Amino acid sequence: MRKSRYYPFERNRYFYGKLLTVRDFESEQKYFNDKRRMMNRLLHGSGVVTGLQVVAVDEKSVSVEMGAAIDSLGREIVVPSPMTMKLSMMDGFTNNQYAKNVYLCIAYDEKDKEPVHAVANSSVRSDEINDYNRVLESYRLFIRETAPDPASLPLANLTDQTVVVYQDAHVRVLQTTPRYVNPGQLFEMTLRFEKTLKAGRLSFRYELAGQRVEAMQGGTIAFLEPQDGQESEYEMKVLLRADSTAGVKATVGVQADTAALMLDDRQLELPAQNLGEIQILSTSVNERLMSDFVKQSLEASLEAPSEPCIYLAKICLIQVGPTYVIESVEQVPFGEYVYNTSVMYRLSQASAYRDETAGQLVTKSKVKTLAPGQPPELKVNYDPKISELSVDLGIPAGGGTGLAGIVSGFVDIPIEPFTKIAVSPFGRATKSFFSGEIAHGLGEGNVLIVTSLEERSGDAFSDMLSSDERVYGGASEVFKGSEFEPDAPEVKIGTIAYPQKGTFRIGVKVQQSGEPGNVRVRWWAYSAEMAGSSASRSGEVDSIDQALSAMREAAPAGSDAE
Repeated sequence: MRKSRYYPFERNRYFYGKLLTVRDFESEQKYFNDKRRMMNRLLHGSGVVTGLQVVAVDEKSVSVEMGAAIDSLGREIVVPSPMTMKLSMMDGFTNNQYAKNVYLCIAYDEKDKEPVHAVANSSVRSDEINDYNRVLESYRLFIRETAPDPASLPLANLTDQTVVVYQDAHVRVLQTTPRYVNPGQLFEMTLRFEKTLKAGRLSFRYELAGQRVEAMQGGTIAFLEPQDGQESEYEMKVLLRADSTAGVKATVGVQADTAALMLDDRQLELPAQNLGEIQILSTSVNERLMSDFVKQSLEASLEAPSEPCIYLAKICLIQVGPTYVIESVEQVPFGEYVYNTSVMYRLSQASAYRDETAGQLVTKSKVKTLAPGQPPELKVNYDPKISELSVDLGIPAGGGTGLAGIVSGFVDIPIEPFTKIAVSPFGRATKSFFSGEIAHGLGEGNVLIVTSLEERSGDAFSDMLSSDERVYGGASEVFKGSEFEPDAPEVKIGTIAYPQKGTFRIGVKVQQSGEPGNVRVRWWAYSAEMAGSSASRSGEVDSIDQALSAMREAAPAGSDAE
């Protein structure tokens, strides 16, 4: 089926005595097909809807799993069962070069089936005439050995502009910049390097040519493929800042006579460069992009290549002796997917959840025993990538009250059977119990309190030998279901310090109902003022005030850590 003009729509008008011909029935089918296909294209776009994964089944063959897609003319492509084929048997594959990247494509296809005798034609022709009774809507798999022009991909220029910096049979370098930015805005330029696996080690160095843009890390752009690199694609981000003047056009590209694109020791000659263009707007970028989309003509919205297809996979080949083998398969290399409304809703929910939890702080503490006589240690570290604040406390063996500003002890908190149970929204019964005020003996001022759940055996002989003592640091529920599961109730531990009184209080929240008893909590209190300089170490926090300050800075407003 060639590229067709779907509109204006025209349907049959029926009346009594109308003579129906082949043209009428074909017009009936075309009316409904064209309407559906135009709505597919305008409402859903084009690309893979589900399935169609490409898997290498051996060194020379691939399998396309069952799935569905919509092409750029809105036609449905359905693969009802897995299809396995050798690359060498596919249309478009040539054996003239084995170390290369090839692209497996799928396209809509129609096949005639059910040949029958054409009775009407026999009246005008003496020989026997056959025709086909059905048209099977099918698909065609084939190989393309060159990457597509970035501008030919669906919605390629809606939000970004991609220019080809260099391209040959082994290497392609692309530069992508946003179409619109605001004055003074920081934005990223993406350099994408595509290469065959055995082409050699790639390096690229040049001076940035830009008008009304500024590189934040200097005007020299340099990329060097890792020594042990075994990838066929690399990306490099370059941070730029737009000019403060609105309503003007900025350009960015490669400055002439400064580029050095190398494959091992071989230099590649770059052609005359196309510059990427960026509009600097005083209005909202999102509003402008949406305006561009809704104002484009119907012809532009339905524009499609003369031979539409979907790139299902990039297949990296390497040469082994006189033949080739499949090294790797990359699924849908140009992101041609169709997301239905249910998927988009789920993704928006997940994105909103990530935004809500992005600022939450995770705290972890760890206590270790040092050799007798060693100074105590306190290390506080914050990892912004995972929003984790870790506190590591090292205590010399033998403990002792007030040794280098550290004291230790324990408290037994009585647990009573639940009388009034507070049920959480998830249906779990919880109740909190608290100790009395505990004097830590370090005087007034801020102290750091670290707690752990301590478990002792109910057997008196084991207790005397201390052979069955276990101290759980952090969340003890991680051991649930294992041989290390604690016998004590599942609890959460919290502390309240009273700096002016030199005391603190420990509270536990019991996660399940049980028999009456005690929960033993081991505690350590640390005072930097009493410790003096003995706890100072390179890269460590040497005062409790600094530790608390680090916690406050790391914690989001209103969090427990604050």
